[in-house]
Amino acid sequence: MSIFTGAGVAVITPMNEDLSVNYEELAKILDDQIAKKTDAIIICGTTGESSTLTLEEHADVIRFACKHVNKRVPVIAGTGSNCTQTAIRLSQDAEKDGADALLIVTPYYNKATQKGLIAHYTQIAESVSLPIIMYNVPSRTGCNILPATAVELAKNVPNIVAIKEASGNISQIMDLAMLADGCIDIYSGNDDQILPLLAIGGKGVISVLSNVAPTQTHEICAKFFEGDVEGARKLQMDALPLIHALFSEVNPIPVKEAMNLLGWNAGPCRMPLSPMDAANKEKLTAAMRNYGLLK
Repeated sequence: MSIFTGAGVAVITPMNEDLSVNYEELAKILDDQIAKKTDAIIICGTTGESSTLTLEEHADVIRFACKHVNKRVPVIAGTGSNCTQTAIRLSQDAEKDGADALLIVTPYYNKATQKGLIAHYTQIAESVSLPIIMYNVPSRTGCNILPATAVELAKNVPNIVAIKEASGNISQIMDLAMLADGCIDIYSGNDDQILPLLAIGGKGVISVLSNVAPTQTHEICAKFFEGDVEGARKLQMDALPLIHALFSEVNPIPVKEAMNLLGWNAGPCRMPLSPMDAANKEKLTAAMRNYGLLK
């Protein structure tokens, strides 16, 4: 059984002006996401600025989300690290604090060979009982999980059950789907490729777009699963200009700006992420207005 099907939100971590975590606003965002049909909450992922949270904050944010969501939808905790032992610690803490699954990014900076990736994911998986979604995003990590590696892990490690594919390489993802033959669930990690991945058997998306358009992102998946491929295609195409604007600068700079424009107290990003360029902010505002999110 899949961890979830549909659109899971890679939720932001709202910050106060002093850059502490704004838990009051996070609670409101989580409630709003669930009310607007989000199928899963992904906490402390890239969009949640996991790389600039301390270990203590990381665990606290996951614990808070699990408690607040209270099993209304699955909570998937981002617990990856470029240090295997750190990833194990974060994963064990998340399991203890009530997470339903884990999202574990490939090691960044130090990277790893394919053999190293197998060892890394295997050690983490064996340290917990939760299901694991591997996260392949080579543009950010410099490390690519090849299809054969993902399939080997899925077939030999019982709780490695899915992969978030954000390589953007449709040919590679097609090869993965062919080799896997159903042994691993595939989620799109790119909002502009939701429909293509659903078409090759994907289970849904782990989405940045869902922060600002949760119902619409859910409906892209729901319509596809209902057999309304044309309806899903239209929703995907309609969202493309906004998706492009949300990635006009490095994520999560634009999506936090978008959340602030919608009236949320998303706050700033932690350095080294900087405030959004004025020209890109103008384009983002226009895209949100054209999509119907702003008047």
